[in-house]
Amino acid sequence: MLNPLTSLTTSHCSMPYCARHVLPATRKDRQLQLQRLIEAINGVPHAPCLRVPFDLQFLIRAIRYELGDNGLDSAGVDVGRIQALMAAYSSNRTDWAQYAWFDKYRYTRNLVDDGNGQFNLLILAWGPNHHSAIHDHSHSHCIMKVLDGSLVESQYYWPENTTQEERGRIAFSENEHYTSSKADGKITTVSSCSSGTQRPLRLKQERTYRTDEVTYIHDKIGLHRVGNPSTTLSAVSLHLYTPPIRACRSFNETTGKARSSSCQTFYSQYGVRTSCLSD
Repeated sequence: MLNPLTSLTTSHCSMPYCARHVLPATRKDRQLQLQRLIEAINGVPHAPCLRVPFDLQFLIRAIRYELGDNGLDSAGVDVGRIQALMAAYSSNRTDWAQYAWFDKYRYTRNLVDDGNGQFNLLILAWGPNHHSAIHDHSHSHCIMKVLDGSLVESQYYWPENTTQEERGRIAFSENEHYTSSKADGKITTVSSCSSGTQRPLRLKQERTYRTDEVTYIHDKIGLHRVGNPSTTLSAVSLHLYTPPIRACRSFNETTGKARSSSCQTFYSQYGVRTSCLSD
């Protein structure tokens, strides 16, 4: 596995966790080493020897190293540590501009790294007044960092009378059908997934996140919607999903009714516009 510390520059230092040393092989020692790296990035006084050129590619390598072979669902991997890495990265337009493809009709999902199948790292580009539907995350962990502008996250409680089993099930009905989005031309599978009495979703909390702020969402927390509140300015955000989301459900705020859709179509991949979406 690639050692994320190989891109570090160091001053003279005799400390055992200095970046010029190779990370040890055991997971326990790797975690300690990476924790000290995080502390150094955040300016902890006892780690002055690290000088970190912390660009987006370094962040990707560090996330890969921290998650190992099993993603966040594996034992011993701490969500807080991944959040710390995301928070430690200072947004630099030079790092991510090539991935931020905009569309005038809706926000876009742009694949930056596929994480060897263990995670997806995406950049979402939001035009003025663009927002997502209220949605779940199919039991994936989602960490979001604002790279430019500001975004409002609205969290919602799950629809009333929804069982834990229903929350975890992404089921397509026998009457599933296909719709073509006019905005981006993608084909999406959708189907009704709701049952029981229809009631409005209840807002849990709402918060605005600005450049370099980080937040976390999981189905255990609830549903959420993200949007750009500005009528004139765009926004850009970095999203880590682990494990990668194959499908999710969007929810009607008024009725609580849900439908399933694929989450595997990207507006661009690795900085290149996806061919099926080309103008």
